[in-house]
Amino acid sequence: MSTNLQEAAGLDPVIKGALWMLGAVTCFSSMAVAGRAVSFELDTFEIMLYRSLIGVVLVIVIASLAGTRRQITTRSMPLHLVRNISHFTGQNLWFYALTVIPLAQVFAMEFTSPLWVILLSPLVLGERLTKTRSIAAIVGFCGILIVTRPSPDTFNLGILAAATAAVGFAGSAIFTKLLTRTETITCILFWLVIMQATFGLLCAGFDGDIALPSAATLPWIVLISCAGLVAHFCLTRALQIAPASVVMPFDFLRLPLIAIIGILFYNEALDIFVFLGAAVIFGANYYNILSETRAVAAK
Repeated sequence: MSTNLQEAAGLDPVIKGALWMLGAVTCFSSMAVAGRAVSFELDTFEIMLYRSLIGVVLVIVIASLAGTRRQITTRSMPLHLVRNISHFTGQNLWFYALTVIPLAQVFAMEFTSPLWVILLSPLVLGERLTKTRSIAAIVGFCGILIVTRPSPDTFNLGILAAATAAVGFAGSAIFTKLLTRTETITCILFWLVIMQATFGLLCAGFDGDIALPSAATLPWIVLISCAGLVAHFCLTRALQIAPASVVMPFDFLRLPLIAIIGILFYNEALDIFVFLGAAVIFGANYYNILSETRAVAAK
């Protein structure tokens, strides 16, 4: 009887981690739907501007309630700047890709971001490019070829934008890792929303014409801003509760979920090659996670 109770208790962190990951999956998917909804009225720079302005309010309010505003410093501004340029570029390309290629294809390309982290980490973080990481990167690249099937007929700006967005997200992750060595999450998020809002204002206002969101569009902007923050919070909580090798596979649920949304609401065709390529990319990521987890456990 006691053994059964122990086994049941041992499942609790896994179940909790899975639920947090499902929350992240839902938020990321809702961001994609909201991003496409507002794209008919606002360009990507305007979306980033209004999303970030709402984010500024949210971060300041939450930091004030949590008593963490004193953690905001200016000692790592060059890193904040590079990190947010990378993130701003990736996010704008992601929003653009949402409007020109199927949602499932955007998400499949986004799954390549961890592979770019593997390749860029030795250059920025000084981490070693191991045999396992090299294999994961090569296999993941094969998955990219399956998804994109590069040819004059299948390759377009949307695919290029989605692929480049993944590189931008990888750069953001790497420089976030550097920032976490000296800065708190409150400090990182504060400069994230401040700089993103500044970049958005400069880029959106470059032509002297910044469109205001209509009453119908504003709720979608609020959803984008809130979903982005909640998604990353859910992801962080899931990784705190359960091992990455257990919870990260749930992220793959984003692909079939967004594919169903694309079919039901946007009449997008179901492309088997997108799923096949995404499965290869996911397999490469999962292989790397398992190998890294076993290596840490063996020490």
